[in-house]
Amino acid sequence: MKYYAIIVAGGSGNRMQTETPKQFLLLKNLPVLMHTIKAFAQSDTQPKILLVLNKDQQGYWNRLCEEFNFRIPHEVIDGGKERFHSVKNAIHNIEEESLVAIHDAVRPLVSKSLIDNCFKAAEAQGNVIAAVQSSDSVRMLRNEKTSALKRDEIYLVQTPQTFNINTLKEAYNQDFASHFTDDASVVESIGYPINIIEGERGNIKITYPIDLELAELLLKN
Repeated sequence: MKYYAIIVAGGSGNRMQTETPKQFLLLKNLPVLMHTIKAFAQSDTQPKILLVLNKDQQGYWNRLCEEFNFRIPHEVIDGGKERFHSVKNAIHNIEEESLVAIHDAVRPLVSKSLIDNCFKAAEAQGNVIAAVQSSDSVRMLRNEKTSALKRDEIYLVQTPQTFNINTLKEAYNQDFASHFTDDASVVESIGYPINIIEGERGNIKITYPIDLELAELLLKN
């Protein structure tokens, strides 16, 4: 079985209150995106890495690779209008039977063991997503009224989200819809049940300035 990792790096720096896209911000003296790629490169599965990046950011990324002497092999794929289109572009570049892990570029603290466990579970079950059970009380707001949800039934979805390539190609053959929030929702929409594997509390997504500070602390420990 062949293994691929699609790392999606299409985000901007809007919520980070910075003009620099968050995947390029420095985390422990290295751009966030480089930490993410390193995690996959150092895993036992050793997937081929496809980096999906907006065309107008590719020149900057190349300069960063030179500046930081970053030599981990990866193929750069043009990003699309939505995450859906970016992933679809990457899938088109995979022609062999394989398992594909799709991961947010701004989750740089993903562990090697989680990456490998996702591939193993997907090989056995067809697909798997990393998720953690909610530790907080959860309420739903609908029509200006709130209602409590059962905390032990709520999972917070992370990446990697790992699938058989044939399932992905079938799912991404459909048209984009606004309710596609992640790859699992795309696959689920054509009738496939989604399996969950225990994620990691430290597998945080860099979205706000405080997330970068937290990632620095976690790396120190």
